[in-house]
Amino acid sequence: MGLCFSKWSKSHDIPILSSSENSPRTNNYQQIPKKKPQEPWNPTASSSKPKLPSSISSSSTSQSTGIGPILRKPYVDIKLIYDIEKELGRGQFGITYLCTEKATGRKYACKSIARGKLATEKDIQDVRREVSILQHLTGQPNIVEFRGAYEDRQNLHLVMELCSGGELFDRIIAKVYYSEREAARIFRQIVNVVHVCHFMGVMHRDLKPENFLLVSKDEDSPLKATDFGLSVFIEQGKVYRDIVGSAYYVAPEVLRRNYGKEMDVWSAGVILYILLSGVPPFWGETENAIFEAVLLAKLDLQSAPWPSISAPAKDLIKKMLTVDPKKRITAAEALEHPWLKEEVSDKPIDSAVLSRIRQFRAMNKMKKLALKVMAENLSEEEIHGLKQMFNNMDTDGSGTITFEELKTGLSKLGSKLSEAEIRQLMEAADVDHNGSIDYIEFITATMHRHRLERDENLFKAFQYFDKDGSGFITREELRQAMTQHGMGDEATIDEIINDVDTDKDGRINYEEFVAMMRKGTQDYDY
Repeated sequence: MGLCFSKWSKSHDIPILSSSENSPRTNNYQQIPKKKPQEPWNPTASSSKPKLPSSISSSSTSQSTGIGPILRKPYVDIKLIYDIEKELGRGQFGITYLCTEKATGRKYACKSIARGKLATEKDIQDVRREVSILQHLTGQPNIVEFRGAYEDRQNLHLVMELCSGGELFDRIIAKVYYSEREAARIFRQIVNVVHVCHFMGVMHRDLKPENFLLVSKDEDSPLKATDFGLSVFIEQGKVYRDIVGSAYYVAPEVLRRNYGKEMDVWSAGVILYILLSGVPPFWGETENAIFEAVLLAKLDLQSAPWPSISAPAKDLIKKMLTVDPKKRITAAEALEHPWLKEEVSDKPIDSAVLSRIRQFRAMNKMKKLALKVMAENLSEEEIHGLKQMFNNMDTDGSGTITFEELKTGLSKLGSKLSEAEIRQLMEAADVDHNGSIDYIEFITATMHRHRLERDENLFKAFQYFDKDGSGFITREELRQAMTQHGMGDEATIDEIINDVDTDKDGRINYEEFVAMMRKGTQDYDY
């Protein structure tokens, strides 16, 4: 199928109701806009190793302490870590530069934004939410990777994967020949983003072509979703009412102010319609006219080029653009649709969740126990996405995950592990060795380490071991804490002391404890 993507209309962000360009729906469509995607934020873990903290309080975000009020981390001079090079782009909120990590020579993109742009508490809360979501999702296929976010007294600096292949539709426009098979290859990746988000408890809320970039200029370069600024953690039973998204891609239930995660499937369906026809399914000369067309939802699959498009492709579009959200196909079901299954599956071999459990398996037993203490003290907000994941895996609602449920859940995330390997992961996460993984054990094994590296969390865990408050964990205190969890054998105690007690005085101070907690988790110290 040859397909020419020419210009049709500028993109419209809701709720800013600016008038769209007048452009009749003919074969002289207007090009998809060159709107640079807003890039999400991700705080970096401090590399400093605190002493026993005497200043753990809400005042730690004040300027005088050297703690940034946005990321709530120590100020960092980014130029000590990266060489900032040529400008890559300039937008309303900041400037993006090419940068090179001094330690490795690897290239990244760094977006610098003046802190003054975050003028209200809501702006700051939105940034923090986006940070949390990107940290939760990073490492998953087709989602942009993050290296770190840094704050100094003037700016926030976001360092992220360099996606040098440009926007998705620019690549399609440049193709001499474009087929349904190519469209299916591309769209499978888009649906996979929706599936991973929903499985991990996130609703994207702003899926559109401009938010997908290619990693490189290679013909088979993967796609990466880059903008999660409107995303939220899904709250069980909550009805969402705020209007968000972009006009062409907004679902009818959003306009009716009563929606859930099904809205993302609708938006993806609109993208598929565009991939196969070159125009959006619901069109208007103004934003209000677009909204009216969306609410009417009259789907044209008869006029050109639809007679030449395969029946399975049109079937998938109809199922994704079903007006009733309850009857709409899910992202997981869409991945199993015949049109996306014609080729051999290219689901990922691994996942970030799997990597986290593997990393957890390699930790010493004291660190595992300390993480469990921290997990028990996390807020609902901090574990939103992981709670949703646990519920997705706990299919019988028993409150625990069995071996079979873990195997099924990892399979849904694209894992191709053998039963023996999954059994090893099960045993690693099952801290109390009762044959199943309870909620706290799951959170402990799968949460990102950086969520725990705030001083107050580390200090609570240290206090769990330091029973007498002396500032040191003695061998007897370590044995006492470990024995309560069936880990107190002498070989384990010797192993921990040898590993953690770096000054070899026979006890563990706070600095040594913090070093242990941060050791070996570089992949997650964003």
